[in-house]
Amino acid sequence: MTPQKLFTSVLTTAVMVASLGLATNSARAADAPNIVLIMSDDMGFSDIGCYGGEINTPNLDQLAKSGVRFSQFYNTSRCCPTRAALLSGVYQHQAGIGLMTGEKNLPGYRGEFGRNVVSIAEALSTAGYRRYMAGKWHITKHVSPDGPKDNWPMQRGFEKFYGTITGAGSFYDPATLCRGNTYITPVNDPKYKPETYYYTDAISDNAVTFLKQHADESPDKPFFLYTSYTAAHWPMHALPQDIAKYKGKYDKGFTPIREARLAKMKTLGLVAADTKLSPQSDNWEEVADKPWEARNMEVYAAMIDSMDQGIGRIVAELKRQGELDNTLILFLQDNGGCAEHYGRNTPASYATDLKPMGPDDLQTKIWPAMQTRDGRPVKSGEGVMAGAEDTFIGYGRGWANVSNTPFREYKHFAHEGGISTPLIAHWPSGIDPSRNGKLEHQPGHVIDIMATCADVAGGAYPKKFGEHQIIPVEGVSLRPAFSGKSLERSDALYFEHHLNCAIRDGDWKLVCKGKAGLAVKQFDWELYNVKTDRAELQNVADKNPEKVEALLAKWEKWAVRAKVQPWPYKTK
Repeated sequence: MTPQKLFTSVLTTAVMVASLGLATNSARAADAPNIVLIMSDDMGFSDIGCYGGEINTPNLDQLAKSGVRFSQFYNTSRCCPTRAALLSGVYQHQAGIGLMTGEKNLPGYRGEFGRNVVSIAEALSTAGYRRYMAGKWHITKHVSPDGPKDNWPMQRGFEKFYGTITGAGSFYDPATLCRGNTYITPVNDPKYKPETYYYTDAISDNAVTFLKQHADESPDKPFFLYTSYTAAHWPMHALPQDIAKYKGKYDKGFTPIREARLAKMKTLGLVAADTKLSPQSDNWEEVADKPWEARNMEVYAAMIDSMDQGIGRIVAELKRQGELDNTLILFLQDNGGCAEHYGRNTPASYATDLKPMGPDDLQTKIWPAMQTRDGRPVKSGEGVMAGAEDTFIGYGRGWANVSNTPFREYKHFAHEGGISTPLIAHWPSGIDPSRNGKLEHQPGHVIDIMATCADVAGGAYPKKFGEHQIIPVEGVSLRPAFSGKSLERSDALYFEHHLNCAIRDGDWKLVCKGKAGLAVKQFDWELYNVKTDRAELQNVADKNPEKVEALLAKWEKWAVRAKVQPWPYKTK
């Protein structure tokens, strides 16, 4: 039976169970693997060690060494759309978040995770899984502590939650921090009181706590743990001991790091031996304050290093419980490196009348936070050395270009630098040992994660959940690739975010940066053969007009079906 047929032929019993919100029998559930889904934030394709980077990521590298790495896996190029597609198994517009978490009064752009889809947690509830989440949510427009919570994690299938509802904020005092459905602060949380609070550590530590509690409460049931980091999203915040590891590493600027990464990627087989670097975005010789610019990348690297340490603690707990072999671990990123300018301008002035915050006082401004809890202003702009809690800096376009080596563009765009992500799959009892350390070159997409989870859990994808009819998954299970087999994909992969559009069909990719007010056919579409030109340096659209026309027609047909149109396109 194909994965598609499996998902659309769910047993009547499972559908009834889903409608009632109950779990199936524990005997069946006990045979299923645990699933740990880990996502990082605003990181480029080449940042981690096993994808070419110089940043110290031994735990991710070890998972890759004893698992499978996908070399052509895709996200949606932006944080909340990727999360909507990841958790639902359909394109983000179909799940209601085609743009961001703002209301556009169109079905594909409601800014709210839809009820026509289920989350992975909801789907796995029908197969007896326990479900836990630590980290960033960011798929609802309702973020007020007193507002609607029907689209918060606890109402979308998770039984335990520690994390943030919004998309970004201080790592020392994150806004919208919650435990369950209740807003908390780092200082009033009775269940987690570290000597030094740092959000990346808090996500990792609470994820480990959930695993320990699971072992005590329901060791006979499988679990789904969604660990959604905000590293390495701006602001550049990291602990001093982690920053110190990278002192001086980036003093020579952008070019040497890009060249070293590309050379390593070729050695690893991640890109073809004749791959060339995309044009460099910034000239190091023209950087006015080189120590400041280098410091930004040092802190960025430290943020990733800290996340990897936390992933190591999660893996160690799985080993301690004897569950690592029967746990599918998936690691990926929500979009490419971020070239946004947040935090890089110096404000005209800072507030001088700030007062210390009480233990129950919530940060109300997400970016930048106006002050630290002890009453200091948060500073930004050139010369403010990133890392500490009273700073708010983004690492900038030059380093984002490094993160996305060797590709073009960044977060937000549909070129490879915006949508390419590592995907590491580790599952000793479910991945053929002959595949350990190997690369998988078949293209994949975040819509495939739901299909994969449902597949390994025994087809746990309902047609109806509660009172709501659920649309079929768009993705396919990645499980065949775990044993070197072909994925059963019958359609192309599609992309659209903020008028940045693409279709990947076999070795061909049609991509553009669209403009509001123009008809789709008036966009400047570019055509690439990604088998020979993954860096998108040779636009062959003029030489292949028939291929452009065929792919564009296919994209437009999808756009109508997937609720991409009409916003804000002209249809003629």
